[in-house]
Amino acid sequence: MFFPQLFANRPLICAVCAWFAAQVIKFFIYWAIEKKINWRRAWGSGGMPSSHTAFVLALTVAEGLTNGFDSAAFAISFSLMAIVIYDAMGVRYETGKQGQIINRILEELFVEGKPLTDEKLKELVGHSPLEVLGGLIVGAVILLIFFL
Repeated sequence: MFFPQLFANRPLICAVCAWFAAQVIKFFIYWAIEKKINWRRAWGSGGMPSSHTAFVLALTVAEGLTNGFDSAAFAISFSLMAIVIYDAMGVRYETGKQGQIINRILEELFVEGKPLTDEKLKELVGHSPLEVLGGLIVGAVILLIFFL
């Protein structure tokens, strides 16, 4: 009984499709630029377009179209969207920049001829404003496909 209801939830299905579309686009953008396949780009965070942004935009607007823009569910979804987008461009983006700098330090710094650590920090954890805009566009396109 749970799964039929879950798969009948149009806003959720629309959001998942927007996330998936953004991830596929991200994979091909990386492939086109770097000329190599990186499966982590298909599932990982960071990069263009923002799949988090695509997901929350599609969820929020689909919820508004389904249950009304004056519903409590829309208000909750809109609030979640604002937090996710702010976090993607703020804290997570800065964390990625710090990861790049720390990785460069670790590559250059040696203690008694040995690196401090071999572990690389994840650098693609957030999004630039352009990447978030890309996610907004993907989310809007998927939303239009679902509701038109």
